[in-house]
Amino acid sequence: MGKALLNKMDGHRLDESLATSGLRSTRQRHHVYDVLLQKRDHPTAEEVFVRAKQEMPDISLATVYNCLDTLVQCDLVKQVNLDRAPTRYCPNMGEHCHFYCDQCGRAFDIDLPGGRSAAEVQMPKGFKATRYEISIRGTCPECASKTAK
Repeated sequence: MGKALLNKMDGHRLDESLATSGLRSTRQRHHVYDVLLQKRDHPTAEEVFVRAKQEMPDISLATVYNCLDTLVQCDLVKQVNLDRAPTRYCPNMGEHCHFYCDQCGRAFDIDLPGGRSAAEVQMPKGFKATRYEISIRGTCPECASKTAK
């Protein structure tokens, strides 16, 4: 599929989610969502702000934070937290875990074996999982190759 068609489909999904949540569609919300979808590298709010400002110079950091909060509220984006590092944002809403590189600090999506979902995790009696978060730490291939040289 072409980029324009994907953006149109993603924009439609955003509009539906906003309407379902009783929120209105805005240029800023669309732009921030597009920024997250363009480079799925789990950016911080500040990184989203810098990228968003390139094509929308009048957008403020507060607006970016508000847009990100709205996207999380509408289940279009996940907040990803590790230790005391800044919150990162992930538009991949499928079940997956995150790999954190201890050297460069980047986060990567990792598919779970067999496409497991929260409903398939064995829970103690009386517990009901709605989602789960798994993080793996180590060294990404790029950092590992630098270390090997």
